[in-house]
Amino acid sequence: MYSIEEYDTQKTKVLKYALYKKRTIREIKTKFRSVINEEMLEDILQELEENGYIGDEMYIKKAVNEYIALKNLSIKELKYKLSSKGVQNTLIEEYISENIEELEEYERKSAENITIKRAVNMDENDIRAYLMKKGYKEENIKEAIAKIEE
Repeated sequence: MYSIEEYDTQKTKVLKYALYKKRTIREIKTKFRSVINEEMLEDILQELEENGYIGDEMYIKKAVNEYIALKNLSIKELKYKLSSKGVQNTLIEEYISENIEELEEYERKSAENITIKRAVNMDENDIRAYLMKKGYKEENIKEAIAKIEE
């Protein structure tokens, strides 16, 4: 077992780390796995999650909102970025299905933004290939390319 003082000290470290920047539970576990007793770390993570300080569902919402504000990504790229941070695929799929209309609109706008930017020095086929490689849906690519031809 461990003492309350030791638990509080370690919990404070974990909380500071988690609040400094949004992080997934896996990222937090990886950081503290070698420093904190495994049983204590699990207890700390459970307490912080129950109190709403951490959680992968919360991470998904924050990360997606940040990506939408700052980047042009396809839904496929969003999935990849989230899963690479250790978020469970079931949580990602659940979030996407709950927010599919907003994410589809975001993907359409992202495809348009990329098409407009790339149209300066790429032809239509190169832009299409680039967007396909990035995981954009065919219908969104066609729509984006049609807009620059207007």
